[in-house]
Amino acid sequence: MSSPAPAAPAGRIAQLRNAYQMTKRTQPRLGLLLLGVFVLSAAAMATLSLFILGTWWLGIIITVLLSLTTALLVTMIVFGKRAEKSMYEQAEGQLGAGAGALQMLRRGWDVKPAVGFTKQQDVVHRLVGRPGVVLVGEGQHARVSNLLGSEVKKHRRIVGEGVPITTLIVGRGEGEVPLPQLVKRVKKLKKAIKPAQQTDVLYKLKALDAMRPAAPMPRGPVPTSTKGARKMMRG
Repeated sequence: MSSPAPAAPAGRIAQLRNAYQMTKRTQPRLGLLLLGVFVLSAAAMATLSLFILGTWWLGIIITVLLSLTTALLVTMIVFGKRAEKSMYEQAEGQLGAGAGALQMLRRGWDVKPAVGFTKQQDVVHRLVGRPGVVLVGEGQHARVSNLLGSEVKKHRRIVGEGVPITTLIVGRGEGEVPLPQLVKRVKKLKKAIKPAQQTDVLYKLKALDAMRPAAPMPRGPVPTSTKGARKMMRG
């Protein structure tokens, strides 16, 4: 009795289809763009391969395989960038969009959404990494600034003076960080503490988190769509 076939490929095709449909909402000419990228990439690779390998039969076979593989790879990279941009555009301004974007940070970061919040749905998310503690606010600028100030005092009492605390506000206003640039901005922060210190900070913050009321955070389109698309692109 044969075992059932794995469902992973079908899942990836579904992710690709969903990502394409969502991206096309903001980029109607996406299909023509990807087709053009595929054709140009294949033509460029075919020209280069034929110049190097020649026109003998094995060279032609290798040229075809290299051209198709390269064209597919380049097209997927372009599609991934376009899809990510579209996801951010559709998510920007929605509650939880910042938290969703921060979830895309890779190993080395501990992300905790909504460690602070107001009745008006302003929220502060917390990251702990080698740069120290990073507090990210979403909402109306004045309220979020006050909320961040309160959270900085709470965290400073817990982590001490030797751990940097950085504050960022997501938005398009002066001094704010646009959602599409949030992850890049966090990644550019300089390392300031050692891994052992990071572990110690996380342990200390558990006591602070234990005293907080739970804050329900809706999952926006960024974590479900963009992360899925990135996993699919990586295979």
